[in-house]
Amino acid sequence: MKTLKSFAFIGLIAGTLLSCNKNSSTKPNANSTDEAADLVVASVSTNTQGALGGFNDVTVSSEARINIDSLCGTVWTDSVNRSKPHVPGITGSYSYKANYSYALNCTNGIFNNSATITSSYSGSFADASLSSTFSGSSNFTIAGLGKSFTAYTINGEYKRSGSFQSLTDTSYHGTHSVDITFTNFTLVKPLGVIKSGSTASFTISGNMPSKGSFNYTGTIVFNGGNNATLKINGTVYLINLATGQKTKQ
Repeated sequence: MKTLKSFAFIGLIAGTLLSCNKNSSTKPNANSTDEAADLVVASVSTNTQGALGGFNDVTVSSEARINIDSLCGTVWTDSVNRSKPHVPGITGSYSYKANYSYALNCTNGIFNNSATITSSYSGSFADASLSSTFSGSSNFTIAGLGKSFTAYTINGEYKRSGSFQSLTDTSYHGTHSVDITFTNFTLVKPLGVIKSGSTASFTISGNMPSKGSFNYTGTIVFNGGNNATLKINGTVYLINLATGQKTKQ
């Protein structure tokens, strides 16, 4: 009986150790899908100076330019510098700087109502749950310039990388890099309302010292207005592009 009890005790210890090792191996990537989704949403949304804010900049500048000069091959530069300071009791603050370079495109030597825009930018933001410092670059073609067109069509790539820190969870911090490709993304004139059915695909990678590295691909389907559906690693979120908030489905 004494021998049997000894073996049982050893088995119990071994089982406990295996259980601990198993938990340790899964801990680094716990919840990283949620965190990666937060960072993708921040890279798109207007309140965090994401890609949609840049689209507003470049469509306004391009439309204004061709009212003055639509000569084939016209090139110009532009820049923006805006900020929203932190105010106690009011959610959301940011600072943002961007430099843009534009070129009107031609077909057979004639302006074809499109422009190619490259940009570089940097900034920071803090909302109710997340803060980040970032920089990046983009390269887009915008078609549909001119009064005879009812919508802009945008194709191109937006990149953003930097550091992030949760304002509610000290273990949620690290670095990230996001690369988003927009395909036939459509903004309806005159207010630039997002047309339902526009799409984007993305890759995101990063590292959180307390949880490990992550690397995902995913898609965004724009549902019209400020609503979109984000899918990452099989998980689906509904997102608000004005507030940057997400809801897991």
